[in-house]
Amino acid sequence: MAKEGITARGKDYSQWYLDIVDKADMAENSGVRGCMVIKPHGYAIWEAIRDAMDERIKATGHVNAYFPLLIPKSFLMKEAEHVEGFAPEVAEVTRAGGEDLTETYVIRPTSETIIGSTYAKWIRSWRDLPVLINQWANVMRWELRTRPFLRTAEFLWQEGHTAHATEEEAERETLMVLHDIYADVVENVMAVPVLRGLKTDREKFAGALRTYAIEAMMQDGKALQAGTSHNLGQNFARSFDIKYTTADNREEYCWTTSWGTSTRLVGALIMAHSDDDGLVLPPKVAPTQVVVVPIFKNDAERSAVMEAVDRITADWKGRFRFKIDDRDNLSPGFKFNEWEVKGVPVRIEVGPKDVQKGTVAISRRDRPGREGKAFVEQAGLTEHVAQLLDEIQTALFERALTFQREHTFEVSSYDEFKTQIEQGFVRAYFDGDGNDEDRIKAETKATVRVIPFDQPEAEGTCFYTGRKTKQQAIFARSY
Repeated sequence: MAKEGITARGKDYSQWYLDIVDKADMAENSGVRGCMVIKPHGYAIWEAIRDAMDERIKATGHVNAYFPLLIPKSFLMKEAEHVEGFAPEVAEVTRAGGEDLTETYVIRPTSETIIGSTYAKWIRSWRDLPVLINQWANVMRWELRTRPFLRTAEFLWQEGHTAHATEEEAERETLMVLHDIYADVVENVMAVPVLRGLKTDREKFAGALRTYAIEAMMQDGKALQAGTSHNLGQNFARSFDIKYTTADNREEYCWTTSWGTSTRLVGALIMAHSDDDGLVLPPKVAPTQVVVVPIFKNDAERSAVMEAVDRITADWKGRFRFKIDDRDNLSPGFKFNEWEVKGVPVRIEVGPKDVQKGTVAISRRDRPGREGKAFVEQAGLTEHVAQLLDEIQTALFERALTFQREHTFEVSSYDEFKTQIEQGFVRAYFDGDGNDEDRIKAETKATVRVIPFDQPEAEGTCFYTGRKTKQQAIFARSY
């Protein structure tokens, strides 16, 4: 039975998601169409993801910088495929300071163009390469249908932009980001398993040579694109004249990449792990990993209980992100409910009887009710909590991985495809073109999420065209 105020997933999955965002106090609608206010709890989760991502970005040799929010529209027009891909989503600024502007600006939907024009000034020689820069910023894409975190007109993200001397270096960069930064954070920090692979030409980033992506499965069987990494080839270098002089004094265009993840990852976290009682957070991203709830009825009990709580938590600072909820105007039951809805991984209760026995009651959020509750000794509690947090992190990943595997189906015919796509991901031999993809999408609402890196050695028959091929693709409906 769903907690009060939260619609059951099985009844209305979309409303369940909105209820979680609301009841867990993560975000709310703003006075700007399609834009959200990210509340402290939601923002703290984003900060944990951001910090894990930033650490890996810097560890791989990239540095952070910042580029303008407003981009001359003329820059966007220089790369035809790029502008065509983003035209419906672009917001324009035509008036400022009480006057019409002589040049129209767009609010950045992405920054390839403004950064490309800058790199053209910075790069002169092969000695200037590679350029490895990332920025944390906000962007705007004028979405018609919005949903908090998953799709909003304005959202927060990081976007990496690099320039290289050769295609091989650019390709190596593109794949390194996908595997060593994006997949690593989503799987090992957020505990969400992902599929990795190449996007089809129909689904790739506008203006890119190749686009790679990680795709996560949500609990309704739909796919959520959790990160993309683009090998831009020399397309933007040619448009913005990003050239370098080689060691033997030849002039060459650079090979560039771009890659990004966003606050959409917070939405992925919600939909991959949460339940009908509220948010469920992996310990590595939980703003509060452990909440301690003292239970007392009078001043004497309070004194004894708080003395035990202080002793128990004395060495936790710097080791756990914890909170002692000693608010005396709220009942223990109200506190339990609040922290459960907010997804705190571990809750510890300390009452007068626990003080006498030298024990505590400890509950894990990933196992609601009696299944997740135990009584443990106060002695050695710190080590027990550390081990429990590790167990919860692993358990959430394994649970999501099992769900993904149980809802991924291999098919050999279009009839099978149309049946199984209702249940989750479909993997099948596929050699269709963009027109075939369009027809499949129109009939089933499913798209090719990735052409996975792991491909079979044996040849098979395309489920849609009937032609022989060695390539398999993964289809799903998506957010």
